[in-house]
Amino acid sequence: MKISALAKPVMVGGSALLIAVFAGAFGTVNGMGQDAEHGRITRRALGCDSTMAPTACFEPDTLDSLAGSPGDFGAVGAPDRGRGMLTSHAHCSGGDYFAIPDYPQSREAAAATLTECRDYMLDNLRHAVIDAAGLLNDDDDIRSSQIPGFIPCIYAGQEHGRAKCNVLAHLGRILHAGQDFYSHSNWVDEADPTRPVGPDNPPGLRQTGRSSWLDLGAATPVFPDGLISGCFDTESFLGEERGCTYGESGAHRVRHLDLNKDTGQIDPEIGDGTTHRGRHSGNFERAVSAAIDDSTHQWRTFQSRLVAEYGQERAALMICAIRRDDPSDDC
Repeated sequence: MKISALAKPVMVGGSALLIAVFAGAFGTVNGMGQDAEHGRITRRALGCDSTMAPTACFEPDTLDSLAGSPGDFGAVGAPDRGRGMLTSHAHCSGGDYFAIPDYPQSREAAAATLTECRDYMLDNLRHAVIDAAGLLNDDDDIRSSQIPGFIPCIYAGQEHGRAKCNVLAHLGRILHAGQDFYSHSNWVDEADPTRPVGPDNPPGLRQTGRSSWLDLGAATPVFPDGLISGCFDTESFLGEERGCTYGESGAHRVRHLDLNKDTGQIDPEIGDGTTHRGRHSGNFERAVSAAIDDSTHQWRTFQSRLVAEYGQERAALMICAIRRDDPSDDC
């Protein structure tokens, strides 16, 4: 989760206190060290103006709802609000491990934590497919009442009131977790070559492109050998230098602070990262490029699931209703 401070009320000892909290992951807001990285990645992956967008791209108003806009987190930013900020599986965090004696988490437990993130994405994919049925009536016409108009989608809680909003909410969670996988894990990066390898500078896998393990269409995904992500706990939430320690000596685990590639330049071109892990060896650029590729793939996987569940003709109408701004007239 990302390092930006937002003043929010938090219950401590029965009283509401204003403290600095972290809006997690690739950046969600503009300012305070972030540059809406989640939204920019989503727009590059799915927006009709992007040279990397698929044929079934998202029209402007719908893209704003999914990717966010000034003053609005959007569906992809919703996991960075409320309790979702400290939910490891929503951000592919907490999968930390380092091969030293007495490390407080085993390799198997770390892999299980990261697998929870993939399972969370898969669960949201299933729910998005189910909710898509509400877009059409019994005559296979688009139900205009299930398309947001003057009243926009509000991405809070579990239910969002209209079928299109519900589908976009689930897609946003899938995209957010997938994008965070590349920022928070060591899939694309490498350790700082100027420092010794250790829990504060863990080895990276230096892969390029999306991970086949995160392909939600894969029946039997193989967990990548050596894959980890960073520890992020309540103490880290209260201050980035705190937390994620163990033993009497207070040794640091592999921390989110040391592994994330959350912030940096994405537009007009992908540039340098601004976190320690992101700013060297092209780590941020590889994380962003992989996240864009993965986001496009997740949308295609969802479309394939709709076809498998509802047939080509009905699925095509659902896809049109999801991505177009005025589907009642345009689909």
